[in-house]
Amino acid sequence: MPTSGNTVPRRQLGKHLREMRQAAGLSIAEAARQIGRGAGTVQRLETGHPGKIHIPDIVGLCELYDEVEQQEALLGLAKEADGESRNGGWWHEFGELIPADFQPYVGLESVASSLTVFRPDMVSGLFQTAAYARALDAAYFPKDGLDELERRVRMRLGRQKIITRKRNPVTVSLILDEAVLHRVVGGRKTMCAQLRHLADMPPNVAVRVLPFARGFPAGISTGPFTILDFAPAAHEPPTVYIESYTADIYYDRGDAVDRFRKAFKVMQEVALDTVDTKSLLRAKAREYERER
Repeated sequence: MPTSGNTVPRRQLGKHLREMRQAAGLSIAEAARQIGRGAGTVQRLETGHPGKIHIPDIVGLCELYDEVEQQEALLGLAKEADGESRNGGWWHEFGELIPADFQPYVGLESVASSLTVFRPDMVSGLFQTAAYARALDAAYFPKDGLDELERRVRMRLGRQKIITRKRNPVTVSLILDEAVLHRVVGGRKTMCAQLRHLADMPPNVAVRVLPFARGFPAGISTGPFTILDFAPAAHEPPTVYIESYTADIYYDRGDAVDRFRKAFKVMQEVALDTVDTKSLLRAKAREYERER
């Protein structure tokens, strides 16, 4: 049903506007005065407060902050924010409305304190090697030239800094279905390096494999999902992110998030522990190496 705004794109819009204003060295009151609005209007935009977003306000702020090149991306977020919410979630359909580097998930991921990830199909972007990522993107974006393909790969690898940085790296609990180890992406050499990369994850990343023999612990195939949790300073509620072929889906309603947490817990209880997982990953990597 129609709503006054969806929280995920609205908060991401506010985050970008706040960062732009601060970079311009302006107070909320001064920015509001310059575009002929009250301070409350700018504050509500920056905090993601529910209410109608007026496009001229976004245009005026982008011009004021000398960020006109970001205008289309922010207008895309504004239009998404005034869209429809379905079943307590938010659907972001793929397209050109929001550029890749402004995608809401990237913004949420960058400020998360912990990630809980289940992948039954492939290695998630945060844990991919360049060769694995390149093989996937070459298939998904067949019309891209080499330069654009490499830009996409660099962007994905750049996101991985949140798990490798020295100060407050993101804590990750990752479960991979055993199928991920057997599905060949980019050839056996690529798979060998990818599995060793997973086995060598830093201590803040706990990797577990769910063996074929464990069946479906949740009684159903949940599909891939990521639960993002945040420190209080981020002002973000726990959010579930689901990536599909045509759309991204977000849930931040408490009961929906809890449902995914329970599914993950059930799978975690029967998955291999981190030590046995490392052994399995390295053994499978050696198989790929011998078969090259």
